[in-house]
Amino acid sequence: MSHSKIEWVENRMEKSADEHLSIMSLEHVAAARAFHGSFPQYSVTPLAKLDALASELGLANLAVKDESYRFGLNAFKVLGGSFAMASYIAEKTGKPVSEMTYDYLTSDELARDFGQATFFTATDGNHGRGVAWAANKLGQKAVVHMPKGSVKSRFDNIAKEGATVTIEDVNYDECVRMAAAEADACENGVIVQDTAWEGYEEIPSWIMEGYGTMASEAAEQYAAAGVERPTHVFVQAGVGSLAGAVVGYFANLFPDNPPTFVVMEASEAACLYKGAVAGDGDPRIVDGDMPTIMAGLACGEPNTLGWDILRNHVKVFVSCPDWVAARGMRVLGAPLSGDPRVISGESGAVGAGLIDTIMTDESYAGLREAIGLDETSSVLLFSTEGDTDPVNYRKVVWDGAYPAE
Repeated sequence: MSHSKIEWVENRMEKSADEHLSIMSLEHVAAARAFHGSFPQYSVTPLAKLDALASELGLANLAVKDESYRFGLNAFKVLGGSFAMASYIAEKTGKPVSEMTYDYLTSDELARDFGQATFFTATDGNHGRGVAWAANKLGQKAVVHMPKGSVKSRFDNIAKEGATVTIEDVNYDECVRMAAAEADACENGVIVQDTAWEGYEEIPSWIMEGYGTMASEAAEQYAAAGVERPTHVFVQAGVGSLAGAVVGYFANLFPDNPPTFVVMEASEAACLYKGAVAGDGDPRIVDGDMPTIMAGLACGEPNTLGWDILRNHVKVFVSCPDWVAARGMRVLGAPLSGDPRVISGESGAVGAGLIDTIMTDESYAGLREAIGLDETSSVLLFSTEGDTDPVNYRKVVWDGAYPAE
């Protein structure tokens, strides 16, 4: 096995005009949260406060938002796809998004006002399942393309929501292009993708607003637990939509005193990290197969909106080998006495693996200092998925696959 180290870079990029920060305004996030709250399946997902681990690592507080409970779908992604669908239908029907409640979207009235559209998307699992679930619940159609190497359990979970789903012989970014072309060619076809590019920015911004529900719940839960604000927010990135959403929301929530933001990527797909290393403010692209257990992070082309927020607000970008995520899965899955257990999948656990490593391994003291972690730090992590690949989850947690290097 290759000896792969965690790599990191402090953000020294020149700031832009920050025009995209307003996507994650408190008002936009409140609208998304009200929409999600109208679903009968809605409940606030747990914030696991890991007090014993915090004390073991020398931190004041450590909390993990556990998205394995989200709408029974084992991942956070549905928050984005569902709100983007609602916002799209609101625009097409000329109604405010505040009227796009679950009851209206499932009504005969909607069928008259809007009819049926086909929502196309590319996914390595969780986003496509969320889009398929929302389409199914709201009487719409979904077509989902998955990249080569996609796991059967994730494919099956999408298929059982009634979507048309295929595994293609290309990588994720190529699947995005395929879905976009098919949506263009289809009457009432819409591409629902959480990555933005020139000329495709409205739907990705709605998806980011949808992710804000998770961030705003977490902020309230931490405050209710007696931590007024996290001093540090760690968030993982694939294309950077989730990261841009979380960073953007907390930057707007605490404009005078924002937390220190750390963005983590899989080392095989570290497009944002590479952009930060280059330091000129332009995003970088990673292509090829991007082999990593963090399937949800195996994206090589950054979301232009998310990137703009991140370059302005993130302190440190970190590139994490697979063993970091595997370590996080084990740390969360076998908690210290008194701490709640979090079942976290490969893309969900990278934050726990990183914080555990940098607080205990002296070879990363420089990274710890760059981030400013000490006994006064209150850290917030997001476990964005549960065991969405149950076979690999057991390999890692039971059999010790991908040992720490």
